[in-house]
Amino acid sequence: MSFKGFQKSVVRAPQQFRSKFNIGENTKDAVYIDAERRFQELEAETKKLHDESKKYFEAINGMLQHQIDFSKAMTEIYKPISGRMSDPMSLEVRGNAEGIRACEEYEAVVKDLQETLAPELEMIDSRVIRPANELLDVIKVIRKTAVKRDHKKLDYDRHRTTLKKLQDKKDKTAKDEKAMWKAENDVEQSTQEFNYFNDLLKDELPKLFALEREFIQPLFQSFYYMQLNIFYTLHEKMQHCDIGYFDLTLDIEEAFHKKRGDIQEQAEKLSIVKFKTTGMKRPPKYGGPKPLLESSTKPAGLLTAGSDSPTTTTTPSPSTLSPRPAWQRDTEGSEAPPPPYSAAHTPVTLAGKTPVTLASKTPTASGPVSPGLSSLAAAAAAKSKPPPPKPKPSRLSANPAPAVETVIALYDYSAQAEGDLSFRAGDVIEIMQRTTNENEWWTGRLGGKSGQFPGNYVKLNS
Repeated sequence: MSFKGFQKSVVRAPQQFRSKFNIGENTKDAVYIDAERRFQELEAETKKLHDESKKYFEAINGMLQHQIDFSKAMTEIYKPISGRMSDPMSLEVRGNAEGIRACEEYEAVVKDLQETLAPELEMIDSRVIRPANELLDVIKVIRKTAVKRDHKKLDYDRHRTTLKKLQDKKDKTAKDEKAMWKAENDVEQSTQEFNYFNDLLKDELPKLFALEREFIQPLFQSFYYMQLNIFYTLHEKMQHCDIGYFDLTLDIEEAFHKKRGDIQEQAEKLSIVKFKTTGMKRPPKYGGPKPLLESSTKPAGLLTAGSDSPTTTTTPSPSTLSPRPAWQRDTEGSEAPPPPYSAAHTPVTLAGKTPVTLASKTPTASGPVSPGLSSLAAAAAAKSKPPPPKPKPSRLSANPAPAVETVIALYDYSAQAEGDLSFRAGDVIEIMQRTTNENEWWTGRLGGKSGQFPGNYVKLNS
């Protein structure tokens, strides 16, 4: 848009707004409005005719080219894969010679068909697509004339409104008289320009509509006959396509199953095609960490004996327990109990909770303790214990003792450091001190012995 055109669009903007929302006086011509509606339909349908005929032309060409590419791909698949390290029969040259020969024959038939249909497709391009494109060019020129007519209508209504305001003014000054004289000249000029374009379109558009019918009739007839020729040629060529590789006497589905044989069953027996996608981490089958406790009747290193009766415990699934750290792993399809938290005074942030500082513990794998840890434990045991606290006054001991809180062990736990409390799954432990967070270390008593243990190994008794 030029600068002059931009200035005109700015001047016409207020009148265009009033015309859009039907404010004030707006010139309307019923004959032109009907012709404009029909012209819009012609414009849309001609564009659709051009696009669809072009798509049909490209689809026939694309279909033949896809058939040729398909036969080339099948030929490559039938060729032997020899001389490669991934081929166990690399020294033996093997391939489907019959399949390769059939693909080559099929490719030759389709190429011959493509050459035969080339003149018919060229006729579609010259007799349908190009005329539709030429009609689109004519419609574009008419559309520019219609847009110019709309602009002249805006100028005509705008100048009429200005003149009416000046004429309705009671006390006119010399400046108003000069402005009214200019407005009258503008109205006269805009009236002539608007009437010219308005009458031109009202006279010429009906003639265009009559010519449209004369244009569409041969166009559609040509397209119909050319389409029949294409289908007839396709049918004749493929009907006489005799490739010995295919048995055309059988039903399509029956021939497919006969050719396939038991190949699908053999492929499904391969281990590499058996896999599951459950959306969850699969347990490692090889090289995974060993469980903390073996499945024997009495694990080594237990300080307190649990119930002698055999009890079957089921380890809860990860979805039913609280979030656990990355050291927790599945072994051989069964979930091991969660090892106690470690890292001295390490802040750990759980989902939806504030960071907590865990007590100073150093968990190790089940087994013998290293010599360094043994010496530290012996040094700690050699220290003199603090004197016992003074007895409580009698006035305080008269009150009834509070209810003792207990927990049930969910997993076996063997003491891994000095001061830990060992237990078996199912043991009832008396709580001496605990926190509200089950992922921390609690203090309890079992069988006359007290010590610390991980809170996520037990469950509170309600």
